[in-house]
Formats: sequence, C-alpha cells, structure tokens
Amino acid sequence: MEDPEPSRARPLTVAATTTIARQAEVHRLAVVGREPEIARSIGTRVCRVWLRTSRFAAVEAMATATLTLGPDAGAFYDRGWARSATGRPWSALEDFEQALALHQQAGDRAGEAATLNNIGQTYHRLGDRQRALDHYQQALPIAREVGSRAGEAGALSNIGGVYHGLGDRQRALDHFHQALPILREVGDRAGEATTLNNIGGVYDRLGDQQRALDYYRQARTIAWEVGDRAGEATTLNSIGHAYHGLGEWQQALGHFHQALPIAREVGDRAGEAGTLNNIGGVYDRLGDQQKALDHYYQALPIAREVGDRAGEATTLNNIGHAYHRLGNRQRALDHYHQALPIAREVGDRIGEATTLNNIGHAYHALGDRQKALDHYRQALPIHREAGNSAGEIHIRYNIAMIHHAGGDLDQAIQEFEHIVELERQVDHPNLEDDTAILEHFRREHAETRKPT
Repeated sequence: MEDPEPSRARPLTVAATTTIARQAEVHRLAVVGREPEIARSIGTRVCRVWLRTSRFAAVEAMATATLTLGPDAGAFYDRGWARSATGRPWSALEDFEQALALHQQAGDRAGEAATLNNIGQTYHRLGDRQRALDHYQQALPIAREVGSRAGEAGALSNIGGVYHGLGDRQRALDHFHQALPILREVGDRAGEATTLNNIGGVYDRLGDQQRALDYYRQARTIAWEVGDRAGEATTLNSIGHAYHGLGEWQQALGHFHQALPIAREVGDRAGEAGTLNNIGGVYDRLGDQQKALDHYYQALPIAREVGDRAGEATTLNNIGHAYHRLGNRQRALDHYHQALPIAREVGDRIGEATTLNNIGHAYHALGDRQKALDHYRQALPIHREAGNSAGEIHIRYNIAMIHHAGGDLDQAIQEFEHIVELERQVDHPNLEDDTAILEHFRREHAETRKPT
C-alpha cells in the first residue's frame, strides 16, 4: 500500500506569496535605482524564503543582481547555496569562499560558522569527506561561542553525515541525536527533517528497514509541510531505498519515480543521478539488466559533470554489477577497477569494501578462487573496523563458500561459526538458514572423517 500523503497544507499562503512577490519587485527597483542597502536587505530576506522552497534559479538570479551593486556576504552565500543545490559545486565554493572572507573581515562569527558549514557540505557532495569534516569542526566551536543553536545543530548533523559516509555508524548516530533536540528547540523544521532522514539512513544501512522507514516518514511529512521540494525528493529516495532493502520492488520503484521529476524540477543534478541509480538498482534486482544499464548510463555523466566522485564510484560499481549478472565478467571487472581507486580517493571505506567484494565475486565466477579470496580478505577488516555487521557477514559467507568449494571444510565451518555468532548478536534474518548450513557442513565434515 502506498504511503498516504501528509494531510497538512504547505505553509506559504496566498498572502505570504503576494508579500514575497512585492518584496522581489522592491528589490528589482532597488537594483535599478542603485540602492545597495535596500537591495541587500530585501534580497537576503527573499532569497532565504525561496531557498526553503527550492526556488534555486530565482535565488541565483536575485543574488547575482544584488552583487552588481558590489560585494555582499549574504548574496554570495545565497548564490553559493543555490549553485550547490543545482549541481555546480565548484562555482558554489567560489561564492562561499568570497562570503567567508567578507564575514571574517567584518568579524561576523555567526556568518563565518554558517559559511564554513556550507563549504563543508559542498566538499561532502564532492566526495572529499576529510575536507568536509575539517570545515564542520571549525564551524562547531564558533557556533557554540556565539550562541548560535541553529548553527551548532547544523554542524553536528553535518559531522554525523561524514561519519555515516565513512561507515562509523555509532559516531554518526551520536551526532544526529545531539542535533535533533536543538533543531526542534529553534524551530528549524527543514533541518529536523534532514536529520530524521539521516538517522533513518543509519538504520537502513544497519539492515533495520522498519526503523528506518519510521524516521523517513517523519522526515517526509515535515518536508511536505515546509515546502522543501529538494528535501521531499531526498526522503522519497530514502523510503524507496528502505523498500528496496525489504525486497518490495514496486514500492521502491514507485517512490523513486516520484522523486525523479522533483530532482529535475529543482535542478538537483546530483540528486537526479542518485535517483537514476536507485531506479537502475531495482531493475537490476528484477532481472532487467538492460533497463538497469540504461539508467546507470544516464547517471554516470551527471555524476562526472557535477564532480560527485563518490556518486561516480557508486555508478561504476552498479554498471559492473549489471554486466556481472549478464555474464560479462571481464566488463564487470573493468568497471569495478575504475570504481576502486575513486572510493579510496574520497575515503569511502564501505564503498571500497563493497567494490573489493564485487571484484572478488567476479574472480570467483571466472574460477580464480585465490584472487577472489585475496579481495574478500581485503574487504573483511574494513567492514569490521566500521562495525558493519551486515557487510562482515556477507564477506564471510563468500569466503566460506570458496573454502567449501575447495574442499577445506575446517575453514568453511570456522567462517560459518563467525557468521552465526554475528547474526545472533544483531538478530539477523538469515540466522536460521545459516545455522542450518553450519550444521550441514559439520555433518559433512564428520562423514569425511569416518573410517572406510
């Protein structure tokens, strides 16, 4: 059954919309009349409203008009935000760096913290997690120093996002749960929705899709209420991802297909590429590899265009997986080998482990068990360091099956003992099946030891 639409209307009433339109006209007249103070004051006010409702093209146009009257930190900040949201990270960084310098010159510590947060977000989108973390960790103490609770919450949530991307789930949750009550305290509904979505994402990656859906649905309702179209698309993607994890393919496709036109409507190129990847992933699981490849090959040039290195690596992995399922192992390996150095470059440890696993799987299918084992064994400690039990279980299963196929029952049993113990700890859905496999291997081992 489809999720019901949230029942509350969006907050921008006809009267509010009319007021914004009048202010936009005043801004236009101020620019024409060369009145910088009026243009800057009204421009900032209008742009912040439009940013909340994903009117990114209008924000860019208004901020650019304001900047014809001279440098202004607020206009650079707003234009940078709009450019970042529409998949132009390098242009956004130029604007944010200009805004940062102006805030620092003016001694505006709150503006400095906010801009550092946005620079961090842009680097995060580019896949440079360490540089993102550096900026967030500069922003956090400044926000606390000036008493900016909203800035503090934003930095905490952003730091959590980096740890999530690096596979450190517990640290991610710690930061998200510090941010959430602050966002509620200051009434930042859009930020609350983003953080709820992020918490859901952690549970999704941990394999707890039902708990993830609870958080995603809360986030979607809020995004709808505040008119955050980009946030709505993100949450629809997240809901689709959870249904994908549950094997409910049509539900997943339905949510991804709702998200795609919204991402295009608001000009979110990176979001568009991510959604195309998600749609391709469902078709891949449904066995329609050609349809999957069609979507992946639409996503790949977009990820490259916007400089999303992490997204590029993900897409290359997905293309490789589709070719693997089509039986073209060599073409699969070509794409995996393109993805691996990118995952390492951007510090995506889980992405690196996933790619190593995929390479191992391809070599196994080609009959090269030693090369397969070599890659699985590189992936295993990464999952263990990240506390990713689901990933560790998956890798150990692959290792066990290679040992079993090679007649090494001792090693196969040892791996399955680890698997079953891990599955007990996390209440894994495969516990019963894998316990049965372990018992079967033990009986098989006992049979081979009986005297003839």
